[in-house]
Amino acid sequence: MSANKKLLVLPGDGIGPEVMHEVRRVIDWMDRRRHVSFGIEEGLVGGAALEAEGSPCPDRTVERALAADAVLFGSVGGPKWDSLPFDKRPELGILRLRKELGLFANLRPALVLEPLVDASSLKPDVVRGLDLMIVRETTGGIYFGEPRGVETLPNGKRRGIDTEVYTEDEIARVARVAFDLARKRSNRLTSVEKANVMQSGRLWRAVVSEIGRDEFPDVELSHMYADNCAMQLANRPKQFDVILAGNLFGDVLSDLAAALTGSLGMLPSATLGAPDSSGRRNALYEPIHGSAPDIAGKGIANPCAQMLSFAMLLRWSFGMEEDAKMIETAVEKVLAGGLRTADIMGPGTARVGTSVMGDAVLRELDKLAA
Repeated sequence: MSANKKLLVLPGDGIGPEVMHEVRRVIDWMDRRRHVSFGIEEGLVGGAALEAEGSPCPDRTVERALAADAVLFGSVGGPKWDSLPFDKRPELGILRLRKELGLFANLRPALVLEPLVDASSLKPDVVRGLDLMIVRETTGGIYFGEPRGVETLPNGKRRGIDTEVYTEDEIARVARVAFDLARKRSNRLTSVEKANVMQSGRLWRAVVSEIGRDEFPDVELSHMYADNCAMQLANRPKQFDVILAGNLFGDVLSDLAAALTGSLGMLPSATLGAPDSSGRRNALYEPIHGSAPDIAGKGIANPCAQMLSFAMLLRWSFGMEEDAKMIETAVEKVLAGGLRTADIMGPGTARVGTSVMGDAVLRELDKLAA
């Protein structure tokens, strides 16, 4: 299978360049062993872009992202930029890319691999076999609603304003992604909001119910308040399969679900746009861990989430299921063999750094391709 697939690689800040380097090694391996060619451009985003071009997401980066078949994103931010004005913060880089590319559906799997069952803070019997997916809306809601800002009242006191806004169409399109995904898994979907106290939540529940009734009657749909969902995730997470939520609640719940697996350094994500007439869609893939500036440059970061994000890229943007599964299997075999980066250490395991973990994954890929 030979093809030239256009990727935009955005390493970002902190540990981003380190873990992205290990993915570039996997991409080189695929060129050699799987005869899959990728045309790669590298760009700037976040703090790196701020320092070089004065913007967390320069226009050139957006142009390259729109021209690419997929974007592989690292991580952004760090304390050195904490004092900057809000409109200069590195984190705005990812928000602009989501908006400009129309990336409205974020897919975050929370999968507990058997070698890492003991890494979770919950009891093994609670998390063993956990395999759920959170679908989060990412271009609407309180992160983008107007009015927003900080104002000074007549009495001299300040007031912060953020507005939760959703239209029917915004809810419907992300609901369809979640329903379709549920149909490919176990035909169960839990939609999350706060319809008891929020008008946007009432609309969310109504629209999701209509989509389920009219278009996906075979999918079992349930509704849950966001606060209850958080409690249930910490108590009985395996009751869920696919969870659908808006931008704010999805942000919180997906990090909670990630914590159940034992390490943010293990979990990937995909953020998808709407397919065009040819079936192509804009898409961005990133690990859900942050830039971890405290360990940047030390060679100890876990590259697995970035590698698994690349596996999601192969699956969702290029339909390369076999290759995606090969990378996922290689990572799991390395973990089963007892190698660990610092964030997932356990009894009887061997601590290794970023590059040694990358070496081990490549060895397993060689075995799987033999």
